[in-house]
Amino acid sequence: MKMIKGAVAAGLGLALFAGVAEAQTQIATNWLAPAHILNEFTYQKWAEDVAKASNGSLKFEIHSSGSLVPARSTMQGIRDRVAAVGIVYPGYTPSELPLNNVINDLVFVTDDDFAAAFAYSEVGMLNAKLQGEWKKNGGLFAGGYATPVYNFVCMKPIRGLNDAKGLKIRTAGGAQTDWVKLLGGVPVSVPIGDVYTGLERGSLDCTMTDPTNLDKGNKFWEVAKSVTLLPMGVVVGANYVYNPDFWKGLKNEQRRVLLDAMAMGNVRAQIAYHVGVKAALDGSKQRGLEIITPAADLSTKLTEFNKDFVSGLAKNSVESRKVADPSDLVQEFLKVQDKWKGLLKGVDRTNEAAVYKVLHDNLYSKIDEKKFGL
Repeated sequence: MKMIKGAVAAGLGLALFAGVAEAQTQIATNWLAPAHILNEFTYQKWAEDVAKASNGSLKFEIHSSGSLVPARSTMQGIRDRVAAVGIVYPGYTPSELPLNNVINDLVFVTDDDFAAAFAYSEVGMLNAKLQGEWKKNGGLFAGGYATPVYNFVCMKPIRGLNDAKGLKIRTAGGAQTDWVKLLGGVPVSVPIGDVYTGLERGSLDCTMTDPTNLDKGNKFWEVAKSVTLLPMGVVVGANYVYNPDFWKGLKNEQRRVLLDAMAMGNVRAQIAYHVGVKAALDGSKQRGLEIITPAADLSTKLTEFNKDFVSGLAKNSVESRKVADPSDLVQEFLKVQDKWKGLLKGVDRTNEAAVYKVLHDNLYSKIDEKKFGL
C-alpha cells in the first residue's frame, strides 16, 4: 500500500506545475485534521479566499490528516513536487532545519503568541540564513504560526515551586525538558496522542500544553484535575512552505493574491487560538478543574530560568544543533518580537480586520511579489 501511495504521489508531482497560470487545481498538504485551527483557517478558508481573489486562476485541493504525506515527510513532499504548498513543523526534522529549531528553543521565553507568530513570519521571510535553510531543503517559507502559551495541565496540582518534584510531566523536549528537571520533575517524552491515557492511567501526572488541547481534539479536560497558568512559552511552525518552482511559475498578480491571503490565514489562525484558549479555560472551570494562578516563587524561578536560558542559548545551540554561532539570529528574533508586541498594543485580538491591518501593513504589503522567492 505504501508503494502504491508513493506512486500516486509521484504521479501528482509530475503534473503539478503544468500550466500554473491557468485555472488548474494545485495540491496542498496538511497533516492536521480539517477541523484543526491550522487547517480550517490557514488552508480551507485560505483556499476559498485565493480562488475568489484570483478569479479562479489559482485553486487548491487540500489533502488533510496526512493523507498525501505524513507530518515528518511534508518537507520532502514539497521538495519533490508532490504538493505545491504545505504546513511544516521544524521540530519533526531537527537535523534538516537546525536554525529554525533554535528559534523554537528560543520561544520558550515568549509570553505573546501573536508577536511570536508574526516575528517568526517576518524573520523567516527576510533573514538570509533562514531563507537559505529552507531553500537548501527545497522549500520557500512564507509565513508562520505560534501555538498559545503553554501551561501545566495536571492530575496533581502544581501551585508553587516545590509541587512539581517527582511528578512525571510530558514535555516536547528542549527547554521544556530542562525546565522540568530544574523543578525536580521527571520529563517524559510521548506523542501528544498518548497523553490522555497517560493522565488517565497514572503514567503521567501532568503535561505541558496549550489550553486549547483541553477541549479541542485531545479533550484533556475529561481526565485532568487542574491547570496552572504559568506562561511557559509557545511552539512555532511554518503555515506555508511552497515548492520554489511552483512559486516561480506564478504570475506576479497571483503571487500578490497569495501573499495577501496568507496574511489573513495567519491572522485567522492566531485569533482562533486566542478565542479558543478562553473557551477552553472557561469550560474547564465549569467542569470542575482547578484553574491555578502560580505562586510567586514558581513565577520568579521561571523568570530566572528564562534569563539564563536566553544568555546560554547561542553557545548551547552550537553544541547541540551543530550550527554556526546563532547569536545574531537570537537577538534579531527577540528584537523583532518586541517590535510586534508594540505594534499589537491596544489592538483588539478578536477583531480580524484590525489584526490583519497590523500584519499586512507591517509585513506582507512590503513583500515584493516581483522579487520574493525568485
